[in-house]
Amino acid sequence: MGFFSDLDAEKYDRTYSDRDLIKRIQKYLKPHSRFLLIIAGLVLFISASGAVQPVLVSRGLDRFTAATDADWLYALSGIILTLGITRWIANWGLQRLSIRIVSDLVLQLATDGFRAATENDLSFFDELSSGKIVSRITTDTRDFGQLIILTIDLISQIVEAIIVGYILIRTEWHLSLLVLMILPVVFILSIAYRGLARRVTRTGMRAMAEVNATIKETISGISVAKNFRQENSIYQAFSGANRQSYQLNFKRGFVMALVFPGLNVIGGLASALLVYFGGRSVVDGIVTVGNWYLFMLSLDVFLYPVLSISSFITQVQTGLAAAERVFALIDADPSVRQIAANKVATIHGDIQFRTVNFAYKQNEEVICDFNLHIQPGETIALVGHTGAGKSSIAKLIARFYEFQSGEILIDGKDIRTFDLTSYRRKLGIVSQAPFLFSGTVAENIRYACPETNDEEILKMANQIGNGEWLETMPDGIHTQVGERGNLLSMGQRQLVSLMRVLMQKPSIFILDEATASIDPFTEWQIQQALNLILECSTSILIAHRLSTVKSANRIIVMQDGGIIEEGNHAQLLEKGGHYADLYNTYFRHQSISYVENVHKLLE
Repeated sequence: MGFFSDLDAEKYDRTYSDRDLIKRIQKYLKPHSRFLLIIAGLVLFISASGAVQPVLVSRGLDRFTAATDADWLYALSGIILTLGITRWIANWGLQRLSIRIVSDLVLQLATDGFRAATENDLSFFDELSSGKIVSRITTDTRDFGQLIILTIDLISQIVEAIIVGYILIRTEWHLSLLVLMILPVVFILSIAYRGLARRVTRTGMRAMAEVNATIKETISGISVAKNFRQENSIYQAFSGANRQSYQLNFKRGFVMALVFPGLNVIGGLASALLVYFGGRSVVDGIVTVGNWYLFMLSLDVFLYPVLSISSFITQVQTGLAAAERVFALIDADPSVRQIAANKVATIHGDIQFRTVNFAYKQNEEVICDFNLHIQPGETIALVGHTGAGKSSIAKLIARFYEFQSGEILIDGKDIRTFDLTSYRRKLGIVSQAPFLFSGTVAENIRYACPETNDEEILKMANQIGNGEWLETMPDGIHTQVGERGNLLSMGQRQLVSLMRVLMQKPSIFILDEATASIDPFTEWQIQQALNLILECSTSILIAHRLSTVKSANRIIVMQDGGIIEEGNHAQLLEKGGHYADLYNTYFRHQSISYVENVHKLLE
């Protein structure tokens, strides 16, 4: 491993040339062309006024005589004061405009990054840490914004240096050669430092993203950590990631510490040479005292931006590396590829799988030569052991993943020809671990249908066990659910998730049923909610409860990515195959427990 080896490069990371990055940045700056022109004018004025000031002082020094000193001194002081005030106002305007452009730029870049992340398919999030994605959208966009401010400052200094350099050459070219001699040395150092700075910066950002990812994962799983008394282990995990970030940033600072003192030495050497040779030139009568003073006064003005090019390289490379990471997120290629974008007005729910093959990872097939035809309005239950491919079937119908071969047809049309947004509006999906957003029960129910009012929600809620499930909540539909719904029980979360789908009125319903144990009354309520959905949709149920299995028109028994049995509950039991084994070892036990619990409730 090298001094700065790459740290966990994400799959979608890519390298952009500086030219590509600059072209990309220009597109974001284009809407602000008017402000950029104003900024250019202000930069030119500030640079010119800064270059003129030492010239005025040097000319005043040459004209300073006993006969005219008072009048000239007053006039010169007034001019410099006026110039200083005007320059301060121009600087204030420059900063205001710069901040506005940067704020708009960061806002747009973060928006584009967030949109790209949310529009990507689920495989994108399976392989990549959400904490690292968050780091790109927040930290990296902010670092990119600083690049624009630094660039404006650097351009202002360079313009001022060019003006001063021109004045110095016109004034005394012999002394100007002394100043210009150091430029090649500075540029050579800058070019040599550039590549290392980009690599160091990129690695440091990845380390910081690792810290963010660790924090997010730790906070999300804090309840599990506490259950297993692993607070110390998660602290150690965070401490390790944080220490790695610290070490990389320390090494980064060490590299900078080697470069900048060397640049200061070069600047000091130039000053010493100018003092010596300039003083000799004054003694020999080659230059005037005023011109010598002009060179001494202008040396810092001329050299500072030249030296700053090297010092700014680290910050510029930080901004470019940040832009590179954000653009890589925006440009990430989705694995789900549509061949057309036809709007979906209505869906009848006819679903066909034709010789479909699917794998999450190469050479690890989950679905193999899969064929299935689901009739419109039919309810099927997918059953089988873990890893049989049940959830994969549902994810392919929802177009969350790309299948490798075969065809999936919806109402006789290739699923890859649909506009995904309009197609998914016709789907209702409840996952095995129902996710609720922070807010109230009502806000979560109307999530996909924001126009739904409280009366409509209550009317629908009362169709499920006469609305008794709402009575268990302190504030009814206005009860706060907490982060991820953790203030509700698993049964309540499932009911809210089913209500959310009911309000959407989907054409195709997909349920990946939770395996958590719930009381018989809640199970009965959930079944009532399910029945309301099943009446008006084609439904695919990944079933873990016997009540759900029995509600299906057809049961599909899966094993190793294929169908081994199908039929209704009675037919499959009579057949005495794999389903009968599942029933005797799993579903039958549920049925007995359910009956026992019902008797206890009735006693």
